[in-house]
Formats: sequence, structure tokens, C-alpha cells
Amino acid sequence: MQKIKMKTHLVELDGDEMTRVLWPVIKEKLIHPFVDLKTEYYDLGIQHRDDTDDQVTVDAANAIKKYGVGVKNATITPNRERVAEYGLKKQWKSPNGTIRAMLDGTVFRKPIIVNNIKPAVKSWKKPISIGRHAYGDVYKNAEIKTERGGKAEIVFTDALGNETRETIMEFSGPGIIQGMHNTEASISSFARACFEYSLAETIDCWFATKDTVSKIYDQTFKNIFEGLYETEYKKKFTAAGISFFYTLIDDLVARIMKTEGGILWACKNYDGDVMSDMVASAFGSLAMMSSVLVSPHGYFEYEAAHGTVQRHYYKHLKGEKTSTNAVALIFAWTGALRKRGELDGLPLLSDFSDRLEKTVIETIEDGYMTGDLAAICDPGAKKILDSYEFIDTLAKRLLEGYSESI
Repeated sequence: MQKIKMKTHLVELDGDEMTRVLWPVIKEKLIHPFVDLKTEYYDLGIQHRDDTDDQVTVDAANAIKKYGVGVKNATITPNRERVAEYGLKKQWKSPNGTIRAMLDGTVFRKPIIVNNIKPAVKSWKKPISIGRHAYGDVYKNAEIKTERGGKAEIVFTDALGNETRETIMEFSGPGIIQGMHNTEASISSFARACFEYSLAETIDCWFATKDTVSKIYDQTFKNIFEGLYETEYKKKFTAAGISFFYTLIDDLVARIMKTEGGILWACKNYDGDVMSDMVASAFGSLAMMSSVLVSPHGYFEYEAAHGTVQRHYYKHLKGEKTSTNAVALIFAWTGALRKRGELDGLPLLSDFSDRLEKTVIETIEDGYMTGDLAAICDPGAKKILDSYEFIDTLAKRLLEGYSESI
């Protein structure tokens, strides 16, 4: 079988621990036999980030700006324990946070649905997509730990030298301070991306903040969403038979448990971080969720929505078998290859991505899966596969599917 030729490179961002172990296996077994893969590789493993003082993360983000499409593995964001474990120079910031700050945009996450795994929330009948703002907030913050009492202030000096001050707190003893920011341009891009996604998928858009408490920061999000909806999107939504709904975040969390799904839940950055994991887990597994960063500047970064699977990695180092679910990693590759095919006018590349995703879903629905899914599937699994057996099974089925179509 002749391999599919690519025109433009993908930006490949490698990661850490068990996902780093599986990353080259996915390429070797599921992509290289079918695609003449062209990537520009960046090692975002924690040791290399430390060796380069995190410059490699910046270089990778700039490469995505150059080529337009990236695919990213899961990476470690080190805490104090990780610094000691890997002998790092410091607690480096989240590489995802750095990349998202440079690219801006919105992260869209959607559960990967298979018929033999039912959502833990009984009312959920359709996928719930998460639209997560990918700029600012706690991921681009500034923090201070005070050792004694004193006065904490927010100070803003505009371009003309005018100064605005607001007292945060008069400390009587040691404390902690955090400063966050956002921009109206980025919030507007977030709102537009969510409205466009809802129109493309023909699903309602729900958005929530805590504007009753945060009367400037959160209220700005609310006002921008509602303003853009009323002036630019209301007629389009009405024509499509969908709606936009705003409420407080605590109210929305309560409502989401009673909905049947089939909506886009638009979230601020931290809310989206937490709620996307909740939605993924409730639909089956963190490894069963697709994730893409859509930048308003025309850049796309596909990634695994979960972490590095640390516990399995430690078992792997001991020579023990693991049953790590690679579905989200595979869907990061298929998403990136599909987008590359769309942008470069290569329908065969997009068709390959569709075939691989279909093969993954059919394999699981036929009862062949990793341990995390076997624990919750109905009817029960025919065979529980280890990390490598699952990928090998997919490779065999994918090749058979191509052979039957020739």
C-alpha cells in the first residue's frame, strides 16, 4: 500500500512518563505504515525543558505559529516533589499554560463516545463539549508570599503615565497574594469561538461566571458574551434552532447534572480545567476525550486531555505490565492529521484520520479494550488488553480495513 504523502510539517511536541513511552509506539504501529509522516520535533519532556530553561516550550509554540498545526503529548508541570525527583532547577510553569498564552484561543474538549460505556450521570444521553478559554487567569498569574504584615495593592499605570490603585488587603501577618489578568480582545475571541462552535455543531451554548461576586473581572466576561450574542449571533442561533444561555457558575453546575447533554459548556480557564476532567470521567475515562486549542490567529494544537499516567509509568519502570488507555493520544494525532489534510487539500490524509478513529471505536465496542474501560463497560469486555496489545490490535484491524477496501 502506497503511503499518503504530506505537504506541510506537523509540529510534534513530545512529553513525559507513560505517555512518552506510548507516543513512539502509536507512530510506529498506527501512522508510519500508512502516512509518510513529516513533523518538526520538540522534546517537551521535563528534563529537556529544564536543560533549556524552558526555551524549548517557547520554540515549540513559535513553530506552531509557523506551520499552523501542532500535536502535543502529555507533560509534567513540576511541583516541589517533582523538582526533587528529577533534580530540576526550579518549578517550571505549565507548558500548556505557556503555549496557550502565546497562541491565545479556546480549548474545545469532547467525550469520545462508545456504545458499551454509559455515562455515570444517568440523564446524559448526548456528549457535553467543553469550550475552555485558554488565556490568562491563574495560568498567567503573579504571586507573592509575604513574611510579615503590610499593605497589598493593585497598581496600574496606563500608557500616559496615569496611575490607578486599589487596596487588596491590610495584612497583620504573613500571607499570600495573587494577581490575575485578561484582555477584552482575548475574551471576545473566546466568545466568538464558542458561538461559532455551537453553530458548526448545531448545539446550544451555555456560559457561566460569578459576576455577582466579581463585579468587574467576571462581569466583563458576561457583558462581552451577551453583547456579541445580541449584536452578531442571535439571528444566526435562532435560524439554526439553538440558543445561548447565561447563568451563575454554581447554578450551571447544578443544571448540568439534569441536562441530557448535547450542549457546549463555555468555561473560563480554571473552570474549564476542572469541569472538563469531571465531564470526561463521568462519560467513562479521562483517556476518552479529544482536545484541541483553536487560536483566533488560525493555529491549531491537538493534545491529550489527560496527564502523563505517572502510576503506570512507575509500574513500567519495574518491568510490570500496564493497561494504559492510549485513545486520547491517538485522537490527538488523528485530529492534527485531519486538520493538516484540510488545510493542505489532502482528503486522503483526512480520510485516514477518520478510518483510524472508527477503528478505535469499533474495537472497543467489539469488547477489546484496556483495563480502565473494562471496569465500566456493559456488556463486559471480551478481552482486557495491556498497553501494547491494545495498539497492536488497532494496527491489525486498521490494516485489515484498508485491505478490504482495495
